[in-house]
Amino acid sequence: MDDLEKMKAGLWLYARQPQIREALQRCEELVFRFNSLPPSREEERNALIRQLFGRTGGTFVIHSPFHCDFGTQISIGDDFTGNFNLTILDEAPVTIGDHVFIGPNVGIYTVNHALLPDQRNAGVMRSLPITIGNNVWIGGNSVVTQGVTIGDNTVIGAGSVVTRDIPAGVIAFGNPCRVVRPITEADRITDIA
Repeated sequence: MDDLEKMKAGLWLYARQPQIREALQRCEELVFRFNSLPPSREEERNALIRQLFGRTGGTFVIHSPFHCDFGTQISIGDDFTGNFNLTILDEAPVTIGDHVFIGPNVGIYTVNHALLPDQRNAGVMRSLPITIGNNVWIGGNSVVTQGVTIGDNTVIGAGSVVTRDIPAGVIAFGNPCRVVRPITEADRITDIA
């Protein structure tokens, strides 16, 4: 098993390895090119994201600046919107469903570092996957941590720190993020202009 495979498998490892460094550099170059292009060059920007990500749906919008570590571990569904300053640290797979809206300044982090300083300084880390279901909205300035699953049709309030799984069909917010209530038909907006 090579270093990238160990990382993707969620094993504790020394991450400062040439193979990992090369993959990070490849990603950094593509992300730099993406962030350098103006929004008016949407076709070129989308082509770079398709080259960078493991899978993309038919339609998506990602605003600059955008940052990720590898890109190849990110999978987005149809009608994805990633607002300004989205950061996805994809040492493990990040799977995002259809019709997902992510607010500005959101961080999605699959990686965790060793707690003891000597191990952390030596590059010991582990990554666990993150799954975000369909029809999810994650409010601005939120953080989603490693190993978390967010269920379909859920809203994560702005400024939340999601450290545990959140079920489908709920509003959840806070630090740590907690379920506040289910989303019901009473939440339907009826006075649309």
